[in-house]
Order: sequence, then structure tokens, then C-alpha cells
Amino acid sequence: MAANRWLRPEVYPLFASVGLAVGICGMQLIRNISTNPEVRVTKEHRTAGILDNHAEGEKYSQHFVRKFVRGKTPQIMPSLNKFFSDPDLD
Repeated sequence: MAANRWLRPEVYPLFASVGLAVGICGMQLIRNISTNPEVRVTKEHRTAGILDNHAEGEKYSQHFVRKFVRGKTPQIMPSLNKFFSDPDLD
């Protein structure tokens, strides 16, 4: 009875958006645990204390998405923005 209430086609976009949000959060958690230089999971690494590993921190913070977006203009639809904001296109 409860399955019929929640598994209607109208609810599928809600399930998809919540599933996507949970997936993004899970990916970020796994990324932080596995590659963050400040997170130490094992006991041997925790005893090391504070390390001056600037190169590793730079590698972590400048990931591929940030490198890809670095030279781009901060616009979602540049052609549409130019169409509505440029007075020479009359």
C-alpha cells in the first residue's frame, strides 16, 4: 500500500534529484577521505602531526574541474547574454 503511494510517476523527478544530491555528497566525502592531505585515517598517519606539505595541498586544491574552468568566462549562456546585452546586434 505504501509503495503505491510513493512510486507514482510524479515522484520520479524527486527521487532523481535526491539521488543525484546524495551521489554528489558521497563523491565529495570519498574524495576528502581518500585524497585530502589533512585527513589521516590510519593511526600511523595520525601520529605524524602537522606536516608542511604545500605541494600536496596545491595538488588537492587545484583539481581538474578548477583547471578546466580557470580560463573560462563566468557565464552560463554567453551567446544569449551577448544577444540581449549588446546594442550593436539590432
